[in-house]
Amino acid sequence: MAQEIMFDRELESYKNLAWWLYLFHGASLVFSLGALSFIPLIISYLKRPDTAGTFVYSHHTWQIRSFWWYLVWMALGAVLFMTVIGIPLAWLVFTAAWVWKAYRLIKGLLDLNANKSMPT
Repeated sequence: MAQEIMFDRELESYKNLAWWLYLFHGASLVFSLGALSFIPLIISYLKRPDTAGTFVYSHHTWQIRSFWWYLVWMALGAVLFMTVIGIPLAWLVFTAAWVWKAYRLIKGLLDLNANKSMPT
């Protein structure tokens, strides 16, 4: 019984950290277009092994993948932006990447609050 209570507290602690990381990613997306998301990214990489075997593990993986794919799309937009012809397309890529990342953060936060794992 005591071990079960300890596991529940530990799981709740992991869940709270993931919740805060979603918020930090979201704040970074709003205030720096994601440039400061490397801070919660590092924390997710460091804390993900602690959550192995729990649904929270999938949330760290979701946040990590969201960061890297967002970075890929923003880099593609930057390359397009460097060409005069690609500027309108670059803005489309930037906007789509921002909306996609916002969606992933909101979905992740809602699923975390519902104690659901994220798809792999």
